[in-house]
This record gives sequence, structure tokens and C-alpha cells, in this order.
Amino acid sequence: MRKLSLAIIAFLSLAAFTASTVQQLWKSEKAHSEITFAINHMGISQVSGTLDDFAVTINSSKEDFSDAVIELKAKASSINTRIEARDNHLKSADFFEAEKFPEIAFKSTKISPAGQNKYTLEGDLTIKGVTKSTTLDLTYNGTVKNPMNQAQNAGFTLTGRIKRSDFGIGSKFPEPMLSDEVRITASGEFAK
Repeated sequence: MRKLSLAIIAFLSLAAFTASTVQQLWKSEKAHSEITFAINHMGISQVSGTLDDFAVTINSSKEDFSDAVIELKAKASSINTRIEARDNHLKSADFFEAEKFPEIAFKSTKISPAGQNKYTLEGDLTIKGVTKSTTLDLTYNGTVKNPMNQAQNAGFTLTGRIKRSDFGIGSKFPEPMLSDEVRITASGEFAK
């Protein structure tokens, strides 16, 4: 009887441990998510834009997302600066070469605490076939129940800076015409 009791306790402990480490897949909701970028033009103004066609997934087994693995895939052809001629130029060989390199991708490799609900997110960013290790700042904005469908929704804000020269973007356009530094901001809601 004692062996049976120990076996049951061991099984329940294992089941509880397994349940607490189950990965949850969260997907970005297009209507409540965006990726924006900004670059300085001639040192006197800022031009901003968005990537309009993208998907982001988060895999995490912890409620605070401290073990999250984040993956992004975006279409380079979806770049949008509200000026069609500029968008077409950005899709050309001078910048993103969207036909040859249609996908921009990011996959996190490490997440580290950086304060309450704040993390440092490290990962591999691929643009124009070039992959570079990138460090970004991630803020977890909380999780709520969506009153429309009763699903759990989690919110995040991501910020960071990259150098376009690292990816061979716009090498014909030196500073100060276009700043090398590009500021990135992403905000999103995710549902599991």
C-alpha cells in the first residue's frame, strides 16, 4: 500500500510539473499590432514607416513570459511610408531588394529580466539575407481576458535600434542624407 501511495504521489508531482512547463503558443492579432521604424533624413527631419504584412508568435510556459521565444516574419514588400514613389524605391535594389529577399525575420535566442515586466531580448535578425545578433528592449504590458471572445490576450511593446549598414541597406545614401541608425518600435496584442 505504501508503494502504491508513493507511486501516486510521484505521478501527481510529475503531472503537476509537466502541466506547469507546457509551452503556450501566442499569435499576434493583426488589428491590434504594428511594426514601425524611423530614420533621420538630412539631419533635420524624421521619416517613419511601417511593415504592414507580418506575423509574430510567442512560445512561453511561464505567466510572466520570462522564458519566451519570439519569432517574427514580415514581408519586405509591405513597407509603407505613405509615399508610393519612396516605398517603391525602398523595395528596390538600392535598399531592401524585396523581390530577391522577400522576408525579414527575427528569432529570439535569449530573454533576460531588466526590471519589473521589462526584458532584454536577444536574437537573430535577418534582412536582405544577412543575419546579425540584435538586442532589443521588451516590455510586457499584461494579460487580460478579451470580453468579445473570452480569450486571453497579452500585450507587449518592443523598442530598439539597428544600423542599416549592418544589413547592406541603402549603401549609396550615406549620412547625413540618411542616418545609419534606424529606430524600431513594435506594439502588439497576442492571443493563445
